[in-house]
Amino acid sequence: MAFSGAIRRTAQRLSKVEWSSPVFKGDTELSSMVAGFRAWTAQADAMAEKYSAPPSPIDFASAKKSVRDVALVESLEKMYKSSSPPSLTYEWSKEDQDAKLQLIEDAKAGLAFTQEMIEDTEREIAYLRTHRTTREVSTSDMKEIYPDIAEEVEKEIENREWFKDTLNK
Repeated sequence: MAFSGAIRRTAQRLSKVEWSSPVFKGDTELSSMVAGFRAWTAQADAMAEKYSAPPSPIDFASAKKSVRDVALVESLEKMYKSSSPPSLTYEWSKEDQDAKLQLIEDAKAGLAFTQEMIEDTEREIAYLRTHRTTREVSTSDMKEIYPDIAEEVEKEIENREWFKDTLNK
């Protein structure tokens, strides 16, 4: 019961995903994986629909008419009517639950790190756009914008390394 509830909740969450989003179409590898996943979920939905109702009763009378060995069908019918197998229920073990929760927490931590990197990259892009190098930018402006490069250039001048970056050694 708990397992089918988890599947139902997952299916409800997946139904809210906008599969036509450009995120899923940008990379060919990602788009093929998404297509495979969507095919898998469609197959799972079809099977869930197919097996949602209990099976129809077996028609032993028509089987007796079409099979030569009626005794075989009668023994199968007797076994079917006398058999009452216990229903199978899947219990999700505590260890598996803890492992999956740990994976989710790791993914959330990774997501936070990725969000932080995205914000840093966006700030860097904004900075580079505002400090774009053009013909109007002076050398002192370049030194302010790129202090690490300015320091390297000053060291090269002091050490008289005029062609350090241009000639192969």
